[in-house]
Amino acid sequence: MLPVLALVGRPNVGKSTLFNQLTRSRNALVADLSGLTRDRQYGQGRVEETGFIVIDTGGITGEEAGIDAAMANQSMAAIAEADVVLLLVDGRAGLQPGDEALVAHLRTEGKPFHLVVNKIDGLGEDIAASDFYQLGVEQIHTIAASHNRGVRKLIASVLEPWSSDSEADAADREGAGIRVAIVGRPNVGKSTLVNRLLGEERVVVFDQPGTTRDSVYIDYERRGRQYTLIDTAGVRKRKNVREAVEKFSIVKTLKAIADAQVVVLTLDAHEGIVEQDLHLLGQCIEAGRALVIALNKWDGIEADERDWIRSELRRRLQFIDYADIHFISALHGSGVGKLYGSVHAAHDAATRSLSTPRLTRILEDAVASHPPPIVNGRRVKLRYAHAGGQNPPVVVIHGKQTDALPASYHRYLEKTFRHELALHGTPIRIELRSGDNPYAGKRNKLTQRQVQRRRRLMNHVKKSEKKARQKKRDA
Repeated sequence: MLPVLALVGRPNVGKSTLFNQLTRSRNALVADLSGLTRDRQYGQGRVEETGFIVIDTGGITGEEAGIDAAMANQSMAAIAEADVVLLLVDGRAGLQPGDEALVAHLRTEGKPFHLVVNKIDGLGEDIAASDFYQLGVEQIHTIAASHNRGVRKLIASVLEPWSSDSEADAADREGAGIRVAIVGRPNVGKSTLVNRLLGEERVVVFDQPGTTRDSVYIDYERRGRQYTLIDTAGVRKRKNVREAVEKFSIVKTLKAIADAQVVVLTLDAHEGIVEQDLHLLGQCIEAGRALVIALNKWDGIEADERDWIRSELRRRLQFIDYADIHFISALHGSGVGKLYGSVHAAHDAATRSLSTPRLTRILEDAVASHPPPIVNGRRVKLRYAHAGGQNPPVVVIHGKQTDALPASYHRYLEKTFRHELALHGTPIRIELRSGDNPYAGKRNKLTQRQVQRRRRLMNHVKKSEKKARQKKRDA
């Protein structure tokens, strides 16, 4: 197994900056703001031949209340599951009571840990570390995470007890199964749904919109199948986004949609479909992601309202009739288990291999049943089709005058291919390509050659006549 490292410490000591340096990514949000990280964030790193897993956590002060208490519980959970803890402290701020409390806790738990003095840029290493020797820690590491100073030396020292035979495990994790993103507006129950799917309190849940700020990637296994679940921040209307942190969260949510293979769009049954839900749905369709709709908080709806909500959903979501709709209660777990069946069907359809002969036969039957229109006195010709990609499935159709094919016929081809191929839960894209005329431009090229030959011939004739006249004068 790969070693697991947990980054813990007080707020704003540079844990997320170090996380990004170790994973060589920007997966953790970084800003000059205390309390930015709230959930556990997992990433993979590698030093030479040794791989490892690193966990970014929220800051701990020992005086947490409300949502901060839930954040502290996440940090404590990360300490419990880590093989070794990197306790970060601020070299500029010096030793703080919170640092002493964390050292005492780690010693009580018997958890191996390394003390890491961060933010030493502009300071001497000895000066920055001098205040922390009173903690009685054997070895103190000094780094400047924002400049990547001392980070490589630190991680090499931490990983020394582990052999370099773990690279196969890292490769296995990279190829982990279906990537499922849970997206939706703030406070629709995304984190509650993630915890219900996992069967544990994995991410912070609090009765406050915008609790989740980062996109959290969680690998797990269920009934022999591998999954990567992505809990994302809620996306609001642009005019309602005022905090800079929330703007970064929205960008990472849209990136998570692009990174996922299946998106579970979570809606609030009490509010129905609003404009922002349709905007998010458009982002999912534009990204070409397989889609499952989850209408959450269904248990709180009166029986006489449910039929109206179902009919309203069918009316407003006609353009994605290929996506399954589930009525669930993430809080109580009703209907949540059925999501897996739709996720599997959508993923299988989105990643299926499509053969050229079958696609061409479907195209021929579609053209025979409903021929393309006549444009400028000539009928648009569609000759053959082949696969052009997966997730979403792409069908490339070759023919003549395909640029003139109307949008209505384009939609007809999409529905025909989706029906014949039984592509459930995923959009399909049709790419039209017109074949080049093999004789195009050759007439002009022949004319140019003839002109060049005639010029050479005329020059030769002129030279011969000139020589003849010269000989005549000489005679």
